[in-house]
Amino acid sequence: MHGWTGNILRVDLTTGRAWREDIPREVLHAYLGGRGLGVRLLRDRHRLDPFDPDLPLIFAVGPLCGTPAPTAARLTVVSRSPLTGTVYDCSAGGRFPWRLKAAGVDVLSIEGESPQPVVLAISGESAELLPACDLWGKGVHETVALLAGRGSVATIGPAGENGVLFANIMMGEGNSVGRGGLGAVMGKKRLKAVVVNGDRPVTLLDRKRFDHARQDVMRLFRASPVIFGELGIAEYGTPALVDLMRQRRMAPTENFRRTVFDGAANYSGPALRREYRPKNDGCYGCPIQCKKSTPQGEHLPEYETVSHFGALNGIASLAAIVRSNTLCNELGLDTISAAATISAWGEWRGRFPTADEVPALLADIACRRRDGELLSLGSRRAAAALGRPELSMSVKSLELPAYDPRGAYGMALAYCTSNRGGCHLRAYPISHEILRKPVATDRFSFSGKARIIKIAEDTNAAVDSLVACKFSFFGATLEEYAELLAATTGMEYTPQGLKEVGERICLTERFYNCANGFTVQDDLLPERFFSEPGSSGEGIEIPPIDRARFDEELQKYYRIRGLTAEGVFADADFLVRQP
Repeated sequence: MHGWTGNILRVDLTTGRAWREDIPREVLHAYLGGRGLGVRLLRDRHRLDPFDPDLPLIFAVGPLCGTPAPTAARLTVVSRSPLTGTVYDCSAGGRFPWRLKAAGVDVLSIEGESPQPVVLAISGESAELLPACDLWGKGVHETVALLAGRGSVATIGPAGENGVLFANIMMGEGNSVGRGGLGAVMGKKRLKAVVVNGDRPVTLLDRKRFDHARQDVMRLFRASPVIFGELGIAEYGTPALVDLMRQRRMAPTENFRRTVFDGAANYSGPALRREYRPKNDGCYGCPIQCKKSTPQGEHLPEYETVSHFGALNGIASLAAIVRSNTLCNELGLDTISAAATISAWGEWRGRFPTADEVPALLADIACRRRDGELLSLGSRRAAAALGRPELSMSVKSLELPAYDPRGAYGMALAYCTSNRGGCHLRAYPISHEILRKPVATDRFSFSGKARIIKIAEDTNAAVDSLVACKFSFFGATLEEYAELLAATTGMEYTPQGLKEVGERICLTERFYNCANGFTVQDDLLPERFFSEPGSSGEGIEIPPIDRARFDEELQKYYRIRGLTAEGVFADADFLVRQP
């Protein structure tokens, strides 16, 4: 077998047993890897509570991992989110995925609950559990430093240990499996870290064809105005979007009460470059290197983080935002949910936190003490407990990222149809609505958006299963990646065939969610977006979203997906017929 190893490493933390099993070829071909394979392997477990010991925490790489395919040194972690209750996946890059594949596995599936803290150490064919009581309570940086001699590290910080519902799993190189609280799932299992090392190469079936396809991808990268051109995420990182969101008047400000923040220029891409003179950083082997670090190695924040610790909380200090990002990484906190939950709490108390107050709040959240005990539950539960549920800017309990939906109606719909909750990355309609020049006037229209979002969701589910970075597709397309896949594995996929794989994955996730009680009532934006305008000006009107048109387009989406008007499956046997 080329590309795939065909192996799953199963670990039972309750008994301490680890063993390998074969993955059926038809399952690999039908779900690829990463997100798709992880979601498939949740079958028959998807109704379990997120903290049930029998619920697996799944690390899955893709068939291109371990090859020179651009941006493919990634993995996806899949389980059920304690924050949202939805099936949940999140991807991250770094050396860890590469080394996991080199240990001869496509999937690491961890279940059970250890009686005491442990580290799972994988080295080649062997896997063992090591005592980790001395690591419990330590921050991410120290944990990684103490374990780095054994290989690449994925660890939780104090937030995951203490069950914060938006705790991350942090990779040793600074990448995070963020959003959704999978770090809390890992902490409940008393698994402090996974370390992995391997030296098994991935063989390519057709090296000449692979090299030609890779050259095509790199040529498209170089021609992309978003990657290496005018917008320049390779040059400025994702904070290059700060100025663009300001121009579009859709930067969430003060808990989404406004959509323009006067201090945004303080933390834009050029401001970060001017103040920190950063070096290029990024995922292992990635040619884009969109992440940036200080010369001393401190990871600088990305767009969502600078915007939410900036405008969303009314803070203009770049130094304070960088400090918040570093502290979240050290504690193992998701930056989007942390900042959004603090912002909702700030509106409730009538005052957003000052820059100097945020670090103590973050530490209290990670340790679940004082105000942090409530805030550790996320904005929906916190706002409900405070008697103001309308202050949570979330969908399915997942806090919205830094694109105000009143400024892009495809994004508004995508937040709600996303199977994992209020997330921009499921459909990722940024290219169509936000990055185009001249500015797309149809960003304020729902016309045709249901079909666009459905196709984009299917496409991105395939991308997440390859597993490749979405930034690649600001230049390349599924056609080039289908060529890379065929050259690696010998399996011929067309772009349409990959979209069909993506559709199967999206529908499977939806089926799981429906089985757990999710309906049309959960596919809804907070009322603020339907009743309050954004910050109009400079010739741009940001009105409230028309609720009737939103509902109409959502119903169109359901019909395209083959769902009922309640957003659920009319076909009760859907899952039975899937591979």
